[in-house]
Amino acid sequence: MWSIKDTECMSRAIKLARKGLYTTRPNPCVGCVVTRDDKIIGEGFHIKAGGPHAEVHALAMAVEHVGGTDKLSNTTAYVTLEPCSHYGRTPPCAEALIKHGITRVVVAVEDPNPQVSGRGIKMLREAGIQVDVGLLKEEASQINPGFMKRMQSSLPWVTVKMAASLDGKTALSNGVSKWITGPESRRDVQRLRARHCALVTGVETVLIDDPSLNVRHDELGYLADELGCDELHQPLRVILDSKARLTSTAKLFSIESPILLVSCLDYSLAEQDLWPEYVSHIRLDSDANGRVALAELFAYLGQSCNAVLIEAGATLAGSVITEKYADEMILYQAMKILGSAGRNLISLPDYSTMAAIPSIELIDERKLGDDTRLTLKIRS
Repeated sequence: MWSIKDTECMSRAIKLARKGLYTTRPNPCVGCVVTRDDKIIGEGFHIKAGGPHAEVHALAMAVEHVGGTDKLSNTTAYVTLEPCSHYGRTPPCAEALIKHGITRVVVAVEDPNPQVSGRGIKMLREAGIQVDVGLLKEEASQINPGFMKRMQSSLPWVTVKMAASLDGKTALSNGVSKWITGPESRRDVQRLRARHCALVTGVETVLIDDPSLNVRHDELGYLADELGCDELHQPLRVILDSKARLTSTAKLFSIESPILLVSCLDYSLAEQDLWPEYVSHIRLDSDANGRVALAELFAYLGQSCNAVLIEAGATLAGSVITEKYADEMILYQAMKILGSAGRNLISLPDYSTMAAIPSIELIDERKLGDDTRLTLKIRS
């Protein structure tokens, strides 16, 4: 069904879509290529939410290429995600493809958004356009795991990020942990944060380490040259503080980017008066252990967040995995041994059978300086 040229053009569209990884949220990353006589005459990608979609950029380039005419006869558009069919902050892309006289549209994956979900494809076909669906579907879906999951389940894609020594420790017994991993890994973590809508940690981590939990532009490595400070999206910093212990003296309050405090009790009015305007608070129910109920947390974050990064201690990281909210783990493993008395990477139940342990699949392994980064899929 698919020609070599079809595959080449969709591969190019997927490569273009990835250019929006750090700027499009909460919208998905989308790429588009327009061809005539098997030659690319237009291409584009979705740059940021509220701006023109990938198809609009590609069509504009194609129009310019053919000398300014709006009619692009005998052309094929390759799109990584089904063209939208509804009016949002921008007009429907399916409508634009029809208006420009595109002959054929190749779609990698159908949009799971209930506002689209096949309607864009239906609109194109009713206009007499040939639509073929499914080319490089898996590759295109992998660009937007958070968007795809949230549209289908109302829950965000959850990544648990951890760093450990070869013997599975995160710190010495006295709490010293700087630095287990090297500078290459730490820069990679900054880029990882920049791709996520929210970063979640527990209050103990804040009280002990006093972290900033933001993305620092000067620590992005190569990405700093590609992404300006004004283009950088800071993730929502979410602090789970069931007993409302955190005070505004924490370092993270001094950095102007959104903070969400999640507790099971109310903070005092005197403490709330000290919060900067970018700090908000919600109160959720507690679980059997008196901690913030993760079911409620992820249901809340799923209202607006595609992808959530967990950067937390052993207890919270373990709970997210044990309660089956984690979709993947990213482990930065240092070539160090911290000793048997060091602090453990993760707190999990005492499994009694091999069948009960989490099922984990290695997706990617690569060297970062002296460290190794493992990307692991967690199967439910």
